[in-house]
Amino acid sequence: MSKPEVNIVWLKRDLRTQDHVPIQQAENSGLPYLLLFLYEPSLIEYPDTSDRHLQFCYHSVNQMNETLAKTNQTVTQCYGEAVDVFAHFISIYSVQNVFSYSESGIKLTWKRDKAVKRLLDRKEITWHEFQRDNVLRGIKNRDNWDKMWYHNMNQMALTNTYSPKEKMEVNHPFSFPKEVKKTLENYPRSFQPAGEKNGWKYLESFVKDRGKNYNRHISKPTESRLSCGRISPYLSWGNLSVKQASQFVVSHPNSHKNKRAFDGMLTRLKWHCHFIQKFEVECEYETDCVNPGYETLEHDNNSDFLEAWKQGKTGYPLVDACMQAVIETGWINFRMRAMLVSFLCFNLDNDWRKGVYHLAQQFLDYEPGIHYPQFQMQAGTTGINTVRMYNPIKQSQDNDPEGIFIKKWVPELTDFPTKFIHEPWKATKIDLIDCGVTLGEDYPLPIVDLKETAKVARDKIWGHRKTPEVRENKRRIVHLHTRKR
Repeated sequence: MSKPEVNIVWLKRDLRTQDHVPIQQAENSGLPYLLLFLYEPSLIEYPDTSDRHLQFCYHSVNQMNETLAKTNQTVTQCYGEAVDVFAHFISIYSVQNVFSYSESGIKLTWKRDKAVKRLLDRKEITWHEFQRDNVLRGIKNRDNWDKMWYHNMNQMALTNTYSPKEKMEVNHPFSFPKEVKKTLENYPRSFQPAGEKNGWKYLESFVKDRGKNYNRHISKPTESRLSCGRISPYLSWGNLSVKQASQFVVSHPNSHKNKRAFDGMLTRLKWHCHFIQKFEVECEYETDCVNPGYETLEHDNNSDFLEAWKQGKTGYPLVDACMQAVIETGWINFRMRAMLVSFLCFNLDNDWRKGVYHLAQQFLDYEPGIHYPQFQMQAGTTGINTVRMYNPIKQSQDNDPEGIFIKKWVPELTDFPTKFIHEPWKATKIDLIDCGVTLGEDYPLPIVDLKETAKVARDKIWGHRKTPEVRENKRRIVHLHTRKR
């Protein structure tokens, strides 16, 4: 008996039903097709992954299935390694084509893709990979990249149509273990809700009203939670495409009234693709310094300091508040993310690799192509970017002057006098008695001296920047990643 012919759409970071080229190709093929999303144990166990990422994907897929239900189409979710899952479906179906977006992921996903490609080639199955958000595969430099990005963004976002189909009974042995299923279903309410519909709600509320103060509040840890786009998780997991977001902002009636604010948002959508393009070209940035000359830069790597940073117990209120906020909600604004990395690498003198996976796990919007190049840029290991050391006291005074954010996320300091909220160690004994806080017990004293550590770090990082190895690699990086004006 011959096996039924089908195509497969392999969903990765593209969990949406619209502006989806692989699904369109499957629809146009004339064959029944399977929509597959995989939970791969090897990726789940990798240190960049956390439950919140998997939960976001699970609920995004469920929302897709609600939308697709009227067409008798559904996304099949499998718990298993990609090669094993594909081998199973190849054994029961005559698979003709696999459609997917290219993934700019970590080395592990790249090796996984190569293994899947070998399997498909052996079975003479064609794998069609489509570019995602103008991230181009195989380029040698950035010549004309900007021009191509604008050209792509100006092409009309695809409206996917779905023809009614006969319901397919998809059988497979890759069911979720009970404990995994329970974890996936219990999505905390403190995180942004997952899925395509929720992504559009956030985008619509931004252009309708929230975005008017985008530029004014972008650096403020409290106000930015409202005025920033807050669509980063939906872009990272593909509930929205960059093209959809860009075109929606540009075409909205408020775009003229809030031009400066909306332009700021659009610029960051372009940056989004720019950094992923860097990682697409050199995914080694996950584990190796962007500029290899920094591999010889020595660090203290004090494990107690690292643990205090991870737990938000450093004695610097804004640092601790930011860490607690991102642990609880999965999001903080860009300026505060940069400050966390700066404090870890410069003031605590820890190698960037010591903290990069911790924040990857915390960020609900974790995108490898953005996370690793950005982390290293803030850690000063690129050799081409200006080294920025963020003083957490100054950042606190400038961006949280009344300590509202600090008091929300560091409850030990809720009743602390506002005039000392940025530097609790300067409070008088009477102030400490009045607010009922004993420093060193209820809230830690600073684990390092800010001025001394900043001076040492500044001398070290700028001194190392002058080494021949850093200078030599700087030329290569500029040639590879710099966009010509």
